[in-house]
Amino acid sequence: MDNEIIISGQNMELTDSLKASVETKMSKLFTHDDRIIRLRVELSYKPNKSHSNEFWAKGHIEIQGPDMIVTVASDDMYKSIDDLIVKLVRKIRRRHRLERIKRKAC
Repeated sequence: MDNEIIISGQNMELTDSLKASVETKMSKLFTHDDRIIRLRVELSYKPNKSHSNEFWAKGHIEIQGPDMIVTVASDDMYKSIDDLIVKLVRKIRRRHRLERIKRKAC
């Protein structure tokens, strides 16, 4: 199956290095669960007066069952992407753990 990663930007220019970074890091998620259909990543810049948490990364995993959506904000776009990966992996592992518990209970 061909793994699809869709990257979009809001209020910012998506550079080639940013796209490449997202694709290499997000492609690792497909190894955690082979039921992932599509990954959508939305990167956005939301300026504010305090200049904190201006870079947002939103991840949307289309998977069999309910979709997983995670949003992260930080002062650096690459840090937001890294935090997003960590949260998505944690969410995938939690789903697997709950499925195992549910199978054992039956």
